[in-house]
Parts: sequence; structure tokens; C-alpha cells
Amino acid sequence: MNLREYLKTHTIVADGAFGTYYAEKYSTGELPEIANTEHPERVEGLHLEYIKAGARYIRTNTYASNSHMLSKNDEKVKENIEAAVKLARSAVGKSGIVEPVFIAGDIGPIPEMSGFAGKQNEQEYIKLAEYMLGQGVDAVHFETFADYEDILPAIRLLREKSEDIFISLCFCVNQYGYSAAGLSAKRLISEAAKLPVDAVGLNCGVGSGHMVQLFGELNLLPDKYVMVLPNAGYPNFTRNQMHFGNAPAYFADRVKELVMGGADIVGGCCGTKPNTIERLAGEIAGLPKYDKKPHEDNRKAAETPKRKGFLYDQDGNIRNKKFIAVELAPPFDANDEKLLESAHALVGAGVDVLTFPDSPSGRTRVDSVLMADKVYRETGIEVMPHICCRDKNAVAMRSLFMGARINDIHNLLIITGDPLPSMVRATVKSVFNFDSVGLMKIAREMNEETFYDSPLCYGGAINQGRKNLEVEIGRVKKKMEAGAEFFLTQPVFCKEDADRLRRIKEETGARILCGIMPLISRKNALFMKNEISGVNVPDELIEKYPENGSRQEGEQVGIELAKAMIAITEDFVDGWYFSFPFNRTYLLKNILNLF
Repeated sequence: MNLREYLKTHTIVADGAFGTYYAEKYSTGELPEIANTEHPERVEGLHLEYIKAGARYIRTNTYASNSHMLSKNDEKVKENIEAAVKLARSAVGKSGIVEPVFIAGDIGPIPEMSGFAGKQNEQEYIKLAEYMLGQGVDAVHFETFADYEDILPAIRLLREKSEDIFISLCFCVNQYGYSAAGLSAKRLISEAAKLPVDAVGLNCGVGSGHMVQLFGELNLLPDKYVMVLPNAGYPNFTRNQMHFGNAPAYFADRVKELVMGGADIVGGCCGTKPNTIERLAGEIAGLPKYDKKPHEDNRKAAETPKRKGFLYDQDGNIRNKKFIAVELAPPFDANDEKLLESAHALVGAGVDVLTFPDSPSGRTRVDSVLMADKVYRETGIEVMPHICCRDKNAVAMRSLFMGARINDIHNLLIITGDPLPSMVRATVKSVFNFDSVGLMKIAREMNEETFYDSPLCYGGAINQGRKNLEVEIGRVKKKMEAGAEFFLTQPVFCKEDADRLRRIKEETGARILCGIMPLISRKNALFMKNEISGVNVPDELIEKYPENGSRQEGEQVGIELAKAMIAITEDFVDGWYFSFPFNRTYLLKNILNLF
């Protein structure tokens, strides 16, 4: 029987958490997926327990069946999946159940520490999806994901190869409704509903009580089936073993509320045993199908959100001018005297915004947001801290955005960030929950949900020196889709880089502030050429600096260089982003007087 048709008139009970139940029952310390080939009788037996308890949507024991988790090559992974599907099918046959039981090929997320990234992840998920499809499963079930970008190619492939295959996708969020990628359940569900999947929903992360609360805030679309698989409770550790609460009656009562709210497939995740599923199946037996009711958002939004930030005038309209941004590098210690002197020197100099790097090169500096706040309070000039993804997870990032906002910081430059120096990697760990595009998506969501009356103004970086310019153009377009309103570039030192920047402008229409760095000496120029990656400093530029020139001579060459770069970019850029070596911001007035 076709699963889609069956769901039109039935609510289906899914199984519980195979992995946690297996670990509790056998205590081997091994991945449950290894049992597909090493202990098949165990796998078949657990499936049979869930089926007899009332489960009619059975997920194969393949949550971690990927080349990283199994440490196997593609052929061995394929064999593992084939064995898992065969065992699930055998359990259904031995159950003697007359009514339909559907088998879903289960695919879980590849852990971040796998070393896989981007295209590697995509290709791995595609292979897993093909293996599932080849085994003739009724459905392919993606679960416990923080977002859907890496699995999107696999979902599309499944749909292209089979119109009949049922595809379900569940996200994992915490009790506050946010995934590890910082995206809200509401956004994840609404965006997933646009994908070629049949069912969307939530699993893991929270117990049944919190799941009811989260579910009540979602907008459930009538053209998608809804799947909800909460945990039995929250984990606790005893003798180095993880245990979950086991209250089948409470769990069943809460999940019944989800069914009455419009859920189509309900079951359990971590800690849910066959007795939990049995109680749930009995509790919802005979309940009619309920209409999905969209959650009404009673938030009182401003009629016309007033935009703030350096791009906007007092009426919230984009200003028609060439923008001037100046970078001030926060100090390595707690002495901010020189930085504040530089900032005060720029008052009245025509600067639109001051920017503050976020510990570039992975070396600790004063926090960019706190530094920006102090400078704004003392000078009144608009400020823009850089926010990199290296040091904070999604929870901390959201807190940081809110902290910046309540201190009247409206501008952010969102970047992926430099890696940590190799010498400290053993003791200091990077976070990198996401890259700059992922963090921009969080900012976009917060603008819609939290800062709707006065959204943040955020932008990104452009590396015009990237070898493959097409890749950089694609990145710029992705950032614009994620809400980036402007871009600051790497310093431009030659016509070649200016031409590459011009092409980016032509192909994306991005609002670009061209990077200008007045190098102040031959030594400074050589350092930039040889020590800073991604920056193109031509030899002929270095030769412009005298071998043993005075400070004044070096600065004058830097001023002339800045003037030349401004002249060759003036016709297409929207402004300039100045970074002065050693915060020598007093050079700006000379530069601005020259053009």
C-alpha cells in the first residue's frame, strides 16, 4: 500500500530509539549498526519488539551507517545497509501483522569531527540515498539534522529517480527551539516544506513536554505530512552510561496532544523503548485525523520597520553617497589609549562607520563588540564589529547579536574567520558551527523574529584574490541571499585586483566598499606580500618605497598608493574600506584631501 495514501486516513506510530535501546540491552560499547552484519539476530529481534508494540513505521538500523562512522569503504557501507534493510523486512514478515508496516531507510548526520565538509558530505549522502533506493524501501528518512543544505542534493536525487519514494526529514532542536546551526524550528520547518519531501518534522533534542510547546508555535502546511519523534526525557549519566527517563504514560499523553494538533507520524527518539511505543499506540488508537491548524503569530510588528545603520539616513532610506569605513584593530592587552586616540582623531573626518576585527589570525584581542561599544559611546561615530564563526557556537552568537543590539550597535560584518595558529590547536579548539553564510542566516532570522522593528544591518567579506573567481562570485551571491547588504573587500593594490572586483560587481550587483590599505614603508609592504595570505602586493609597488626611507617618505608613498587605488575603482564601487597599519588613521585626512 502507498504510504502517502495510507496517511490520508491514518495516523502512523513509528518505532522508538533503536540505538539507545540496543546499547541498554547489550552494553557492547559498539555502534548498533555493526550488529547488522555481526549480530543480525539482535537487530531483527529489536525490530520485532517495536512492531509487536504497535509501530508501523520502522526505521532501519542505519542511522550511523556511513563511511566515517563505520570506518568502512563504500562497498562495506553498502553491504551494511543491505543487511539492515533485509533484517527490518524479515522482522515485518515474522511479526504476523496483517495491517501495513512501512520500512524507512534511516540516514543520520555525519558528525562534524569527521573531517568531511561541503561537497564530501553531499556526495556521501547521495551514495547513502542511492543504496536505500536500491533496496526498495518504502521511505527514506533523514533525521536529527541541524539544517538541510548538505542533504539537499540527496533529496533531489531521490525525487528525480523515484516519484513514489516517501521522503521524510526531521530536524533536531533544543528546548528553546533552535538547532545546532542556530536556526529556529519555525524556519527549518517552513523552508523544508518547500523541498521535494513528503513529511517534515522534529526529532530528538527534547522530551515530549517541550516538544508539545515547540509544536504549538509551528505553522503546519496542509500539503506536507508532519512527523514528531521526541525523546523519552532528558539524559542522565550513571556509571558512565547514559539513561533516559522512562515514563510511558506521560510520554503517550503528551504525544497524543501532538496527534490532536495535526501530527501524522509519531514515535520516539532517544530513550523510547517498546513499552513506550506500546503505550503510545494504545493511547491514540481510534483517534480521528485532525486538521493542521497554522499557529497564529500575535507579535505586534511595526507597520514599517525603521532601518538603522551606516547605510541609512534618519528616515531609514539608503543614502546616496560614497561610504567611508575605517578599521581600528583592538589592542592585544587592556590598554586602549592609542585606539581611542585614533578614533577621536576621525571625528569630523567624513567617516561613516568604524570597524573592529574579531581577533584576526586567531590571536586574542579585546572583544570586537565591547570595543565597538566603547568607541561609539565616546565618539558618536557609527561602529561595526566583525563577528567571526571560529570562537562561538550558535547560542553564544545569538546572545552576542542581542547584546550588540541593546547597546545601539546596528552594523555587523559577518565573516567565517581565520583558523587558530597551529601552536595553540592542541589546547584551544575552534568552534566553526557554521561559516559566514550560515551565521548570516541566523542574523536574517533574528531580524525577522527578534529585531523586526529595527533590523540589524550586516554585510560580508569579498576575497577578490581567490584563484577561482567564479567560486567567489557564487559565495557573494549566497551571502546576498542570506541578507548581506554590503561587502568589504581585501585591500586592492593593483589594477588586476580592481578589475576582478569590477567583475564581481557586474555579476552580482553587490554594494561594495573597496579595501584600501596605505602601506607605510618598504618593510610593511614586504610583510604584507609574504606573510598575509590572500593579499596581492606586486613587486613594482614595493619598489616605490625607498630602501631606507624616513617615516614621512614611507607614509607619502602610501598616501599616493591609496589615491591611485581610489581613482581606478571610483566609477564602480560604493565606497572604500580603509585599514591603516598601526592604526595611523591621521593619514585619512590627507588621502581624502587628495581626491
